[in-house]
Amino acid sequence: MNRREYLKKTMGGAALLGAAGLFNPASAESLYEIKLTDELGRYTLADLPYAPDALEPHIDAQTMQLHHGRHHQGYVNGINNALDKLAEARESGDYSLVKHWSREISFHGGGHYLHTLFWTVMSPNGGGEPTNQTLRQHIDRSFGSFEKFRAHFLAASNAVEGSGWGVLAWEPVGQRLIIHQVERQSDLSTWSNIPLLMVDVWEHAYYLRYQNRRGEYTQAFMNVVDWDEVARRLDAALRFG
Repeated sequence: MNRREYLKKTMGGAALLGAAGLFNPASAESLYEIKLTDELGRYTLADLPYAPDALEPHIDAQTMQLHHGRHHQGYVNGINNALDKLAEARESGDYSLVKHWSREISFHGGGHYLHTLFWTVMSPNGGGEPTNQTLRQHIDRSFGSFEKFRAHFLAASNAVEGSGWGVLAWEPVGQRLIIHQVERQSDLSTWSNIPLLMVDVWEHAYYLRYQNRRGEYTQAFMNVVDWDEVARRLDAALRFG
């Protein structure tokens, strides 16, 4: 079984996460062999790919433990519960709450998917600038330079209203990299986008260390970005779209 076949099997109903406007097989491939569902097809929480304190001093261990073990787990529980409720509605024929549970799938599914990608885009050996030539060429073509990309990405992430994400994505229609904001985990996204790099700017991602200083947190985040992983995701996106 090759990697793509494995992912199709282990991700189960992951296409449901498309409700957040962010699911694409290319980004799924970049998850490698992270198992997102159990044998019954219910969503599960994968382990962190490094120790909770591995990203110190930029992101502290306590935040990582709470963020992964409680907040991310909450999204996993939320999408499973919403799927159960919709199954009950199909059995009973009572669709009076279909709008509510459909929104719950979008919100919790988006949270589960984005967080799963988020953990993998960070590394204890991250930071600096990307060395992959294809990624650098597309950054230069889309933004003018890495410095301009960085300034744009941080500005967009810091300016997200309330809670949400800053996202660097491949936009296959225009064949370019694009930076956009995702309010909450499901609003303002673009259906065609393939997410490559994302920073979580919900307060639970940074409040213990940075309090309300989101800008300091996003600057620190750039010190742990795994550019090799971003380049792998771009390579997959180029092959798919």
